[in-house]
Amino acid sequence: MTVLVEHRDGVVVVTINRPEVHNCVDSDTADALEDAVRAFDASDDERVLVLTGAGGKAFCSGADLKHPPRLREAGPMGMSRLDVSKPTIAAIEGYCFAGGLELACWCDFRIAGESSEYGVLNRRWGVPLIDGGTQRLPRIVGGGNALYLIETGVRIDAATALRMALVQEVVADGTALPRALELAKSVASYPQASLVADRASALLLDGIAAEAERGEPTLGIDEMREGLSRFRSGQRPEPPRA
Repeated sequence: MTVLVEHRDGVVVVTINRPEVHNCVDSDTADALEDAVRAFDASDDERVLVLTGAGGKAFCSGADLKHPPRLREAGPMGMSRLDVSKPTIAAIEGYCFAGGLELACWCDFRIAGESSEYGVLNRRWGVPLIDGGTQRLPRIVGGGNALYLIETGVRIDAATALRMALVQEVVADGTALPRALELAKSVASYPQASLVADRASALLLDGIAAEAERGEPTLGIDEMREGLSRFRSGQRPEPPRA
């Protein structure tokens, strides 16, 4: 199964389970992520969702550029345009790149292993951010930091991500999920009506539709096809490092 779903007393853990390809997302994985998130949002019993990646080496490295997910109403990565009504937390170990970074930004906040890394590495291939990244990233890290990441494709470490407020806590490698679960259990134990109301007010977003309108027409143009051809041939230009 490309996505694992585990239920823990009001908390659901959704794990992207393709560790052999750094948990990149193809169409089957995107479908499974959408199903898991919709089920969580519809459930009366589950109060918090924790999103993570299997294997310890990657949270998610983005879309599978060899077998990319198709466009869909819920977002190419399967869940990025879904507006859930309850708290979500990302537990990040290892690589968090491209569409994977967009999925992390979809979550309300992020707990990071100390060796985790972040970046809009899709910049190298001409692949746009169309899973909410252009809207959520500036809200999280501020306009200058967001444009720095988006335009340079720079690869940053967990300490830099913490300084930017991209992540909220940095913990020892291998403990991001336990810490996220600890916080999730606390959140799930609180009275929910006011918590959910305050969350909804804090997360008012516009611009997701505009991102898709601008970004999707760049898919499949010549420079993107050339970029993906380089990717498939094994060319991996090293991004700048912060």
